[in-house]
This record gives sequence, C-alpha cells and structure tokens, in this order.
Amino acid sequence: MKKTQDLTKGNPFSTILTYAIPVIGGNLFQLFYTLADSVIVGQALGADALAAVGATATVIYLVLCFIQGITGGFGIRLGHRVGRRDEAGIRSSIAASILLGILFSVVLTILCCSLAHPILRLLNTPESIYAMAYDYMFAILLGTGATVFYNLISNILRALGDSRTPLVCLVFSSLLNIVLDVVFIVPLGMGVAGAAWATVLSQLLSALLSVLIGLRKFAVLRLRRADFRVSGSTLATHLGTGFPMGFQMSVMCIGQLSMQGAVNALGADAIAGYTAATKVDQLSVLVVNALGMAISNYVAQNYGAGQMRRIRSGVAACLLQTSIANLAMCALILGCRHLVVPLFVSQPTPDIRLYADQYLMGVAPFYLLLGLLMMYRSAIQSMGNALIPFLACIVELVLRVAATTLLTARIGYWGVCLASPLAWLGACALLVPVYRRSIRQAVRKEEGEPGMVGRPAAHP
Repeated sequence: MKKTQDLTKGNPFSTILTYAIPVIGGNLFQLFYTLADSVIVGQALGADALAAVGATATVIYLVLCFIQGITGGFGIRLGHRVGRRDEAGIRSSIAASILLGILFSVVLTILCCSLAHPILRLLNTPESIYAMAYDYMFAILLGTGATVFYNLISNILRALGDSRTPLVCLVFSSLLNIVLDVVFIVPLGMGVAGAAWATVLSQLLSALLSVLIGLRKFAVLRLRRADFRVSGSTLATHLGTGFPMGFQMSVMCIGQLSMQGAVNALGADAIAGYTAATKVDQLSVLVVNALGMAISNYVAQNYGAGQMRRIRSGVAACLLQTSIANLAMCALILGCRHLVVPLFVSQPTPDIRLYADQYLMGVAPFYLLLGLLMMYRSAIQSMGNALIPFLACIVELVLRVAATTLLTARIGYWGVCLASPLAWLGACALLVPVYRRSIRQAVRKEEGEPGMVGRPAAHP
C-alpha cells in the first residue's frame, strides 16, 4: 500500500506542520473563491440576486456542515485501520464509507429538496427574491450527492496520509467554479441557478479527479466486489462516529443563527459591521480548522498504531503551532481592524465601523481558547470518544444562545461579541480535563504493557 505520508513516524511537530500546510492553503483558497463567487453574482446579476443567494446561505451551510462532519467521522475510523497497517480493514472501511455516503446522499437529497419551499417560508424570504432563492437552493440541494462524494474522497485521502491531493483538487474545483459561474450566468443566461449548477458540477468533477489521482497513488483504493461485503458492526462503528460529528457540526450553526438574529434586531448598520467583521474573523477559524483536521488524522493513525505517547507529543506540538498562529492572527486583526470595513463597504458610516471594531476586539483576543477547543475536541474524537465532543458541542450551543439572549439585553451589541468566547470557554472546561485524563491513562497503559505497546482493541 503506497502512502504519501505516514503520520506514525518522524518528528511530531514537523510531521503535523507538513501535513497541515496544504490544508491551510486549501481553506484560504476556498475563502478566496467564496468571495470571488459573491462578486460575480452581484456584479453580473445585481443586488437582488446576491441577496437571493445570501438568503439561502445558512440552510446550505447547515447541510454542508453535516456532510463534512459525517465524512470526517468516517475518515477517523479509516485512520485507525491505517495506523494498524490493517489492509483488509482499510478496504472494508473505505467500502463502508462509500455505502453510507450513498445512503446519506439519497436521504439528504430527498429530504432537503422536498422541504425547500417550507424552509424559505420559515426564513421569511421576501417575495421579491423568493423565486431566485428557490432556484439557487433547489439546485444546490439537488446536487447533494456531489457534495458528499467530494467530501468523502477528500477525507479518505487525508486519512491515508495524503493532504496534498485534496488541495490540488480544491484549487481545480474553485477555479473551475469561477469559470463556470461566468459561462453559465453571462453567455448562457441561467441566472442564479447557473451559479448553483456551477458549484455542483465543479465539485463533481473535482471528486472524480481526486478518485483518479487516488487510484494511481493507493492500490488499496482499488476495491473488489468482496470488499463491499461489509459487516453490520463495521457500518455501525462508522455511523456511530460519523453521525454524531455531523449532527455536532450542524448544531453549531444554530448558535450562529441566534447571534445573527440578535444582530438583525439592531438594524442595518449593525448587520453591515457584523458581516464585514465575521468575514475577516473566518481567516483565523479556517487556520484553526485546518490544524484541527491535521491533528485529527494524526491522532487517528497513531491511536490505531497504539502510540499514545506520540499522540501526547503531537497534540502538544499542534497546540503550540495553533497558539503561535492565533497570536499572530490576533495581532494582525487588531492592528488592522480599521481597514476591514472599507474592503466591503464603499462609504461606511461611523456606526458600521464601530460595530465591526467592537466585534473584532471582543473575539480576537480569545482565539487561544478556540485553538484549545479545536485541538482537544479533534484529539478526543480521533481516540474513539464521540460522546464528550458532542456534549461539549451542546455546552457551546447553550452558552452561545444564552449569552446572546441575556447579555444583549443588558449590554447590547457587546453581548453578541462575547457570546463566542464564553461558548469556547465552557466547551474547553469539559474537553481539557477529559483529554488530559484519557491520555494520561493511555500512556500509563502503554508504559505498563510494553508487549502490547498500548495498542487499543481492534475496531470492527
């Protein structure tokens, strides 16, 4: 089995950093593409079209988060088998992931498309943009299978140790999407639906490219018919990891909805300032998410190999990397915060600038908490414990909604600004002691049973 990168060997610090850099690059490139996509729609079709796309963004992001969560969970299970060098188990895990991916594609497509109209009504979508919003959302949701396919193959490749191929295919997908946006919208006159179909088609072609590259790199991806005779227990373990992670990531979106609702109640200037600030805030989130993905696959492989001390060293190294990145990002954002609003609004009012400044000043100093949350949650998940990260997600949701509701009533907009840091703090209060206790017990077992080298029991 050819491997691009064995995460169970080498210096943990450099191994994780080498793995994470392509993921960070991919995330930043995806952010650039998202901004470019919005510019094309707005410039070519006008403000109403841009508003129609924006009106459906939360729903589409909710579905995307669920898909990223479940496929990421499947990747963790695959990573365990990669760490154990269990080729039969790797093939079975990939086959189980494909079968479950097909199941979720069918279910999500039918469910989401059938609920498109009720969802738009529930969101109080204005009649002036309703038709365009429906066309865009329906096309995106109809292509749910392409989104599942794209995320599934990307997570399979990362679990095998290859973080570069997903980056190459993401760049290809993003550039193709921009080209197709222009072609479908301008010469073909397909409107906002053209932008949606451009997204779906680019994801599908990118997934196919990932498969072709993966098949050349990894013989283990060339599955046989016998590999698809997957046991019920294997399907159950994959579902038991993937579904909670998907649900967890979807639940996080609900907290963001409560914050958006509180901001909307403060008026147009607050919305504009908050939107501009959150666009910049995404830079730090994307970097932290990339390092979280790196530590997730690192821990999964080493957990499968029974190398608990190496897990402890790797998590510590990744925490250091995340802290350095977050400190740099905090200093950059706070130092340049006055330049944020003019990037998005040509003639901003003083209130818009104030709202953006307040949000960044309230959130950026607490990026270290976000790094702790992501590193420990990813590590615990990859060690086979899905319950504690899920409970931490619930704590995060409750605190974010409660802080938004209660603090906004007392201190106004500052309540929104402090909601996320308080939610991160609450989640860390659960995750940090659980991780430390778990890794301490695992290392003691490894040191006490040298013959077993701390290897965990084989998962089906």
